[in-house]
Amino acid sequence: MSTTIDFPKIRPQIQQLEPKIIDWRRHLHQYPELGFLEVLTGEFVEQKLRDIGLEPQVGIAKTGVVVLIEGDLPGPTIALRADMDALPIQEENEVSYRSVHQGRMHACGHDGHTAIALGVAYYWANNRHKLSGRVKIIFQPAEEGPGGAKPMIEQGVLKNPDVDVIIGLHLSNNLPLGVVGVRSGPIMGAAEIFHLKIQGKGGHGAVPQQTIDSIVVGSQVVNALQTIVSRNVDPIESAVVTVGSFQAGSAPNVIAGEAKISGTIRYFNPKYRGYFEKRLASIVSGISQAHGASYELDYKEYYPPVINDPQITKIVSEVALDVVETEQSIVSQCQILWGEDMSFFLQEVQGCFFFLGAANQLKGLDYPHHHPRFDFDEASLTMGVEIFVRFIERFCAKEFAKIS
Repeated sequence: MSTTIDFPKIRPQIQQLEPKIIDWRRHLHQYPELGFLEVLTGEFVEQKLRDIGLEPQVGIAKTGVVVLIEGDLPGPTIALRADMDALPIQEENEVSYRSVHQGRMHACGHDGHTAIALGVAYYWANNRHKLSGRVKIIFQPAEEGPGGAKPMIEQGVLKNPDVDVIIGLHLSNNLPLGVVGVRSGPIMGAAEIFHLKIQGKGGHGAVPQQTIDSIVVGSQVVNALQTIVSRNVDPIESAVVTVGSFQAGSAPNVIAGEAKISGTIRYFNPKYRGYFEKRLASIVSGISQAHGASYELDYKEYYPPVINDPQITKIVSEVALDVVETEQSIVSQCQILWGEDMSFFLQEVQGCFFFLGAANQLKGLDYPHHHPRFDFDEASLTMGVEIFVRFIERFCAKEFAKIS
């Protein structure tokens, strides 16, 4: 059985770029950098853009890069966003482009996103005569945390010229190669994090009446938190409360005086912003008070939900269908409660964020995101470039028709 999928609708100019795009991706994969530390990555992106005659802006939100490509015809400004950062994971893949940075790895596909964006820049830099308007490409740091989108917006990346629409993609090993996941409305969840410290009173395990057992208090908190979704959230809605860490105690015969609990809350509907924090604080306060314990709660709202504009999503779906050619390869059941700070861009400008299938089980390229053996089928790279290019062509043509 063949392990290669042919995409005949990828134009020859982009097909010819494939070796370059794969080389760029593998270089980036080999030298991963964490959020706001993407110095080598930013320099690499800058150099590749300058090599094709472009003048990028650098150092935006510390390590971000932005480049504007002017078309020969009047039209709108379309932004394309690609994230650049890696994760603090030790790579286990045995490949020629394995990470050389100890404890750091591109385990989420951001190396592919950056290479795709460079491919789009390369194409339009050589086809300005076909471009009605401008393409602004945003190479963003720190998507994995603490978040580079917001500081880039604050430093004006959506201005001068003002961006009319923004698009982005995420390579996905949840979808097979050749499948595109796209839907209007919420597609990715809000991401909120809490850190809780419960202060009791330690003592000997044989005389609990002299203590306030932080583990007992913490255990009741963990159980009670599960009722927020099951009893306070509309069953039609999707949300999750996950406790990921519970640390307390050091010996079997000692009652722990302090317990530390941390976790994450995810949801799609923006109406729940602020609700989970209040409900969690209420639960912690009540249980702690009942046991005579005190507590400290640190709650942070990281990213809001990623919400796609219906009209822009329709265009993305149309051009994706042109490339993959079968309606079965466009799926709308692709929502996931991952967090993504593309959400901040979509709060400012109409746009669409979609998933591009990159898994190939026959090649063993189907490990999940954030796994030390994550990798993807590189045939997805030119497919991503083609979808972006087609979107830009179609959106610009629609807008150019309005002003002609």
